Amino acid sequence: MKKSEMQVYKERLLRIRARLRGDVSSMADAALGHEGSESSSMPIHMAELGSDNFEQEFTLSLMATEEDTLEMIEQALIRVENGTFGDCVGCQGTIPKTRLNAIPHTPVCVKCATSRDQEMAG
Repeated sequence: MKKSEMQVYKERLLRIRARLRGDVSSMADAALGHEGSESSSMPIHMAELGSDNFEQEFTLSLMATEEDTLEMIEQALIRVENGTFGDCVGCQGTIPKTRLNAIPHTPVCVKCATSRDQEMAG
């Protein structure tokens, strides 16, 4: 892949990373702030308590997913710097631009992603 093409993906990755970092920070503040304000918004009914716990667990799950994506973005930025962005880390083949446009942080081509998903499922 040409350096000019890699630069376009680098800028896209940086924008996504900035947005995700903001989202993760907001979610962390919401989850922790919710816990810290126990005295003012203490649920009275058990159903409210269960609902609050579900929301907090859901938020923490989303944060973990976002953190995984951030790590994949960091690895993609390293591949840009190394000049290997767009090369599949599984088979060393070329990742199609349509896939990179959809998932710019992906480290693998469709074939390798499919076989990895099948291994995880079976």
